[in-house]
Amino acid sequence: MADRLAPLRRTPGIVRLHGHRAARGVLPENTILAFRNTFDIGVQVVELDILSTRDGIPVITHNPRLMAASTRDPQGRWLPAEGPRIHDLTYDALRRYDVGGLRAGTDYAARYPDQAFLNGLHIPRLEDLARVLQDPAYRDIWLNIEIKSSPDHPADTPPLPDYVASVLAVLRAHALEGRVILQSFDWRVLEQVAMQAPELPRSYLSYLPRPNPPMAVNVFDGSPWIGAAPWGRFDGSLPRLIAHLGGSLWCPYHEDLDPADVALARDLGLIVNTWTVNRPEDIHAAIDAGVDGIITDYPARAQRLLLGRGLSWREDIHPIAETG
Repeated sequence: MADRLAPLRRTPGIVRLHGHRAARGVLPENTILAFRNTFDIGVQVVELDILSTRDGIPVITHNPRLMAASTRDPQGRWLPAEGPRIHDLTYDALRRYDVGGLRAGTDYAARYPDQAFLNGLHIPRLEDLARVLQDPAYRDIWLNIEIKSSPDHPADTPPLPDYVASVLAVLRAHALEGRVILQSFDWRVLEQVAMQAPELPRSYLSYLPRPNPPMAVNVFDGSPWIGAAPWGRFDGSLPRLIAHLGGSLWCPYHEDLDPADVALARDLGLIVNTWTVNRPEDIHAAIDAGVDGIITDYPARAQRLLLGRGLSWREDIHPIAETG
């Protein structure tokens, strides 16, 4: 039987690249312009984030509230603070905000000094990106869709069965089932995917406990993030646990990578993608760890690093031999 996930697996000479939020390092994140650019530079997988509006429309955005560092109101003014919650706005209200640039002087802008500043970009619907993928030029593009959810903030999203069903409805309406991965830090979302669409590949995001974590860790004994997963049965082995759950992919944080665990995961048939890998030294470390895919804000940077090592990210692009 053909391996339908073959385009996502590492093969000799090939390490896959996933453009994180399209290519956040250089263009406004999670925008249609950024997705098209990432496709057009030859990256075949993009990672994107889903939330839901008040009227139940899946939209492509990361934070549960509009970000003050990247959002202008309908009058063109920067939001004075973190803005309305996505789930409290209808889509018609949401699309009036401009997310085409970063506000000078903010920490977020300082993190991405090379991101272009544009006007007139809006948070798109998942359906908008699905329509773009109908272009024959993009027939080989895969979507790595993170469904955002937090057990600590249930009001940020609809009830999980309805939420997951709304995402699946868009994918089915546009015949994208064969080109998507569904992933989440909230493994309860993946339980819903398993019930509603067991044929779709599920990716289990993980972020291990550490001192003073900048975001919520999700994998530990008794964690509300892992749902009904039998944590104690596998002595803390995430590859074995995820394989037991029927997952197809494991997505650990790059600082949590252990080459032995990566090898075990791949022996169990799992694809291992790691997030979010931006510094050259970290990209090299991820390659050396044996991952299948690297999720990065700078896909062009990763392309050049791969080529410099005699590697590629797709079968039809090859390193150029040096001539004397």
